[in-house]
Amino acid sequence: MTNSVDFSGRPFHFIGIGGIGMSALAYVLAKRQFPVSGSDLRPNHITHKLESIGAHIFGRQEASNLEFFRPQVLVNAVVLNSQEQLPADTKSKLPQVICSTAINTNNLEYKAALELGCPIFHRSDVLAALIADYHSIAVAGTHGKTTTSSMIGYMLLEAGLDPTILVGGEVNAWEGNARLGQSQYLVAEADESDGSLVKHAPEIGIITNIELDHPDHYDTLEEVIDIFQTFAQSCKTLIGSIDCPTVRDRLQPTISYSLHSDTDADYTVTNIDYRADGTTALVWERGKALGVLKLRLLSRHNLSNALAAVAVGRALGLEFGEIAKGIATFEGARRRFEFRGEVDGITFIDDYAHHPSEIRATLAAARLQARPGQRVVAIFQPHRYSRTLTFLEEFAESFTHADLVVLTDIYSAGEPNLGQITGEHLAAEIAKQHSPVVYQPTLSSVCEFLLQTLRPGDLALFLGAGNLNQVIPEIITTLCEPAKATS
Repeated sequence: MTNSVDFSGRPFHFIGIGGIGMSALAYVLAKRQFPVSGSDLRPNHITHKLESIGAHIFGRQEASNLEFFRPQVLVNAVVLNSQEQLPADTKSKLPQVICSTAINTNNLEYKAALELGCPIFHRSDVLAALIADYHSIAVAGTHGKTTTSSMIGYMLLEAGLDPTILVGGEVNAWEGNARLGQSQYLVAEADESDGSLVKHAPEIGIITNIELDHPDHYDTLEEVIDIFQTFAQSCKTLIGSIDCPTVRDRLQPTISYSLHSDTDADYTVTNIDYRADGTTALVWERGKALGVLKLRLLSRHNLSNALAAVAVGRALGLEFGEIAKGIATFEGARRRFEFRGEVDGITFIDDYAHHPSEIRATLAAARLQARPGQRVVAIFQPHRYSRTLTFLEEFAESFTHADLVVLTDIYSAGEPNLGQITGEHLAAEIAKQHSPVVYQPTLSSVCEFLLQTLRPGDLALFLGAGNLNQVIPEIITTLCEPAKATS
């Protein structure tokens, strides 16, 4: 792969353009008036949005897709499998081909790009180039990246700083996972899952916490720490939560924050009030009270995310009043404790939590919101065989705040099934720590079971990074049908 992304007008072609990270990059590039095309096997609302701003979307991943930006001589080159026939000025017009880790070397489109001599980049190379092109704020960490980066982006937007934003979730405030601003500021979510975090060198870097979360890529926590240390050294200013012992002891951030007032963190809180409708706290900056912070998001992990946003705002010279005003109206990103509806007194919540720590935090927030006597029903789809196997014991202990656990089979996310772990196995382990636990192997059986089991007053919390949330509309629609029949 080459290492110089061209922002002079050369086309971009994304293989797998519909992914949450790929589509955000494609959106910003298309809005910057670069020629953008891409392919995806499953068109969705994101690809439709890209089409509406001028991107050309292919519904198949085929070698012929690369003809879109090429003159006829390049079409012949695909057939002849020869780069020697391409004049230099023609080769310079070949599109820059962007891939994610999900695209393997056997992909026909990828192979055609190699044969033609297209510049090929990982999506992180494009993000790194954009980060270098702006006064950038990059949010990293095992948990909380999407919420924290979205909150920072929203705070800057409300403060009139008009940032460019690229995040790993969709936010109603800018109707998607990206927006193009006209200022020097860029807020981006920086992912450690495949090691590409080391490519980024932002003006301000944030590390929310560090845990082992991707055993498909890392063997040990030390390997993860090494990636974060490299990232930290590339940040001009590093903001970190010292409530995470690894961040505190191994990274020594430039600016620190903590939920504990007895630490020596630069930003702390007191007078914390966790309520069912949000959270309030008094914020302190190096021993001086700044004022009261109110947020709609629940529980301590979101207060920590908000404190990171405060630290960023202050580092950029914002008054606390501007910061607090933005945070107070931030509604969160989609699939982060997202309210999906209420039918027959049953509340439906969708959340992306897929790591034991995330599940514990999300269920704690659900318990906080639940009314007296209201059941918290946790419906969980494990994500990846490697993660489920590695954290089997931790998963088994993470459902203490649920009254009923419903488990389905593992979402592979493209991993091969080596026969070492199943959803039923995980259900049995959870049952040793928690009762009752019900295993339903398929999404259709989950749907059928919930229709028979859910009762008025339940808070149904759908957890996972896979496709479990697809059953929510079906359940809601089915529950609505008797009401329609009697109206």
